[in-house]
Amino acid sequence: MAEADPGVFAAASPIREVAVEGPQALDALLREAEQPFVVRGLVADWPLVQAGRRSGREARDYLLRLRRDTLFTVAVGTPESGGRLFYDEAMGMNFRTTRAKLPDIFAQIDAVENREDAPPIYLASIDVHDFFNGLHEANHVDLGERSCLASIWMGTRTRIAAHNDFPDNLACVAVGRRRFTLFPREQFRNLYLGPVDNTPAGRAVSMVDFHAPDFARHPRFREALRHAQVAELEAGDAIFIPSMWWHHVEGLDPFNILVNYWWRDTPRWMGQPQDALNHAMMAIRDLPEDEKRHWRDLFDYYVFQNGDDTVAHIPEEGRSVLAPLTPEAAGRIRAFLLRQLSR
Repeated sequence: MAEADPGVFAAASPIREVAVEGPQALDALLREAEQPFVVRGLVADWPLVQAGRRSGREARDYLLRLRRDTLFTVAVGTPESGGRLFYDEAMGMNFRTTRAKLPDIFAQIDAVENREDAPPIYLASIDVHDFFNGLHEANHVDLGERSCLASIWMGTRTRIAAHNDFPDNLACVAVGRRRFTLFPREQFRNLYLGPVDNTPAGRAVSMVDFHAPDFARHPRFREALRHAQVAELEAGDAIFIPSMWWHHVEGLDPFNILVNYWWRDTPRWMGQPQDALNHAMMAIRDLPEDEKRHWRDLFDYYVFQNGDDTVAHIPEEGRSVLAPLTPEAAGRIRAFLLRQLSR
């Protein structure tokens, strides 16, 4: 897999590195952080990290001993993709997705791991608790009272297009090396995002090839690069990616494993903002301009500004979903939306 042209990223800033002494210090950093940061050696003592330092095969053997006897979803690309899991020329995917037992998937990786023309083989966002016994207990970060989704990502050399995620993210490199290129939330206009519904992995991605950017086609990407932050992580290192920050991720070694933790500070019953955006595109985007202006005002009134004058004239006991949300109120909204959408 060809390396990105270092000249393209010459203006990128290194991601801030911090030292952490224990779970309480990490908790304090995470509560205050508005920018990404790297912690070197945060998970260096994990048994999985130690196995991977001996070899990729030993890391795979370690996971095979802990696997559950179930099917795993795996993406397999083509050698000519250079490890980039992306669209093909027809805006389909340039990889196929299948389900197989983990020993069979790892046997495929055994066969191609040290080949220069190895196709990308990638297991993405595998739930640690659902697919392994004891892996979390032996290899995890103490994140206190946060309710986290713990996932493992495994594969050969890969390039994952810049995308963002709604939750906060602590990503720990367990095996191999990974390069992270991050952009602040507001840079989305300069990243040339693709479709929101037809995506390689559920989130809209940048259409820019970071290894060979076409500035004639994507001129605003030069502005995005002025705000880029980059870090290359070794096994045992970790990176915090704040919610909605854009990140391009590369697995640089013949075999790589990442374990990450997602969490949100707001309750899960509040739902996903992306769902609201998708619905707005269906229901509002193509209205006449004067109607769109009115709906923009309504969104400001009820959602983005949400001032006291929104409900001051309504008796407190009658404000229903205009009052501060509760799980019960959120449930009523969800049920109402389901009824409306099914009509």
